[in-house]
Amino acid sequence: MDIEKRLKLIKEVGEEITTEEELRELISKKKDLTAYDGFEPSGNLHIAQGILRTININKMIKAGFRFKMFVADWHAWANNKMGGDLEKIQAVGKYQIEVWKACGMDIDKVDFIWASDLVKEEEYWMKVMKVAINTTLNRIIRCSQIMGRGESEALQASQIFYPCMQCADIFHLGADVCQLGLDQRKVNMLAREIGPKIGYWKPVVISHHMLQGLLPPKNGEYADAVEKAIEMKMSKSKPDSAIFMTDSEEDIKRKMNKAYCPEKVVEENPLMEYAKFIVFEKFDKMEIKRPEKFGGNLTIKSYNELVDIYSKGELHPMDLKQAIAYYINELIGPVREYFEKNAEAKALLEKVQSYAVTR
Repeated sequence: MDIEKRLKLIKEVGEEITTEEELRELISKKKDLTAYDGFEPSGNLHIAQGILRTININKMIKAGFRFKMFVADWHAWANNKMGGDLEKIQAVGKYQIEVWKACGMDIDKVDFIWASDLVKEEEYWMKVMKVAINTTLNRIIRCSQIMGRGESEALQASQIFYPCMQCADIFHLGADVCQLGLDQRKVNMLAREIGPKIGYWKPVVISHHMLQGLLPPKNGEYADAVEKAIEMKMSKSKPDSAIFMTDSEEDIKRKMNKAYCPEKVVEENPLMEYAKFIVFEKFDKMEIKRPEKFGGNLTIKSYNELVDIYSKGELHPMDLKQAIAYYINELIGPVREYFEKNAEAKALLEKVQSYAVTR
């Protein structure tokens, strides 16, 4: 695949790329490319974390990267997830890996690396210390966004370690590219700033889109577009905002029927987002089933065509909801089946479902 095609694939993943010039140079000159994403094992996965993450990682792999998926179990522990119980956190991590297998992630080109293995290495902690020594407490607190925390929150002492560790992770994993959500931008920018100062490199940052939740956007002022996106994103801490990878067909239909979906409105409409980032990524067309008196069945062959039809009011929100529910269920169905048939995966799921999820 030539460089332009590879860049096109990567741009489909990255809502923001820092910087495109550096990315072009990287993929032009380096043969063995490494990208990384990290995740806190902190509960059930929703479609943004399961399906969309799989789509993005497979595109990066197709563009020539080997992927390192970092299981941030110690980070989740520091962030007091799952009540601060490391054993539960690690069980959740194992469960989430099974979800990605079931979603069709190209596992042969993905390395799952656990923080609990890295922390055994003195060299890792030396990197953490280098980061900590070369930044300020105020800068670290501003990075609390990466943990789903606000700067004004009273942070636990353990949470101060978290951004220093995440910054060090990038260099210890040898990541050329950080491919995480926009909500992780602050620590990635810290890594770019601090890397050359402490003897490492300036990683390219590919920040992917954060899928909107099912709830209507809140009115209010935001510091920037990233803060707004974080507030609106699908989140397991707001169960009504999310479609989970274990939801039944009935669950999906019920949640979709209640979802925010203003007529003729494309922007900040979660159903249109799911069409763009999931449905038309996995299916070459969308079939709308409706009675003749409401216009009859409709075949839509691209997202742009959907935008045109919906914005003109030629497609009712309820018809769109029913169609999106159908296609999302088609993608979640094999995951449900995988966990039903795979005894080890099923046991993990049952264990995770017995845990209380903490913010």
